[in-house]
Amino acid sequence: MFARLLLLLGLCLVATSAAAATIYKSKDANGVVSYSDRPSKGSKVFVLQDRMDEHLERQVRLIILKEGDVDSLYVRNDLFAPVEVELTLAGVKNARGAPNRPVRRVIPLRSSVRLAQLTAINAGKPLAYVPKFKYSLGDPSGPMVGYRYPLPWRGGPFRISQGPNGPYSHFGPKSRYAIDIAMPEGTPIIAARGGTVIKTENSQDGRGNDASGNFVRVLHDDGTMGVYLHLKKGSVCVREGQRVKVGSALALSGNTGNSTGPHLHFVVQRNTGMGLVSIPYQFNKPVGALPNFVLGKQ
Repeated sequence: MFARLLLLLGLCLVATSAAAATIYKSKDANGVVSYSDRPSKGSKVFVLQDRMDEHLERQVRLIILKEGDVDSLYVRNDLFAPVEVELTLAGVKNARGAPNRPVRRVIPLRSSVRLAQLTAINAGKPLAYVPKFKYSLGDPSGPMVGYRYPLPWRGGPFRISQGPNGPYSHFGPKSRYAIDIAMPEGTPIIAARGGTVIKTENSQDGRGNDASGNFVRVLHDDGTMGVYLHLKKGSVCVREGQRVKVGSALALSGNTGNSTGPHLHFVVQRNTGMGLVSIPYQFNKPVGALPNFVLGKQ
């Protein structure tokens, strides 16, 4: 059983020569799933996409207040973190004061900010415009502070099953420098850096509705964010707005979301201008790597 688990996790190893390998997923009559670099009857090409789409529409929203011939456009940010927003108005008619270019602002945590105020040119006639609103977590201004991360778990030793630029899921802007660490489900996950918990998910079971599974996102004081993914359902023990320090308990590791086996996906991100991207980081202790079973090297 352990050997099969190693094989499964080994498929996620970052290796430049493995980038061209095609992996096939198959299931036998007993429901046992296996992976191979050679196709078999009934197998399908395996594609793992570790997307991180956090839907914040209920916590970051555009509010339009109408009073007579005046429309005031506000952004309300209910998160415990700043948010960068961009507002564009298209198809403007009978409106004075409409910006002719996108308005981009950083909205402080737990606040409302007015972005525009439009007044009818012809009083008594309706204003016409189409607002286009975008947002991204975090404030892109300010320098990052150098930091080497303590291991974000208790127990082990464990091994890296996929590193930065891994071909199976660590190739997009949000996950390029992520690291996957293979570990048994239920391993204690702890904060690797102090900060404020700004987003959690705790109710997903199995693959769930989000590729990230259950997670905890922590905003650090320099504007970077540590994200701990694929956590066990019901194990998250922190709340949004809570301050944590290094070593604070966050949750238990799991196998939720778009995960091929029990592991922790840990990534550090920063808003670099209307978009979160992963950034390189280092642990302060060495973590081993699994052999590349995909290429038959053991």
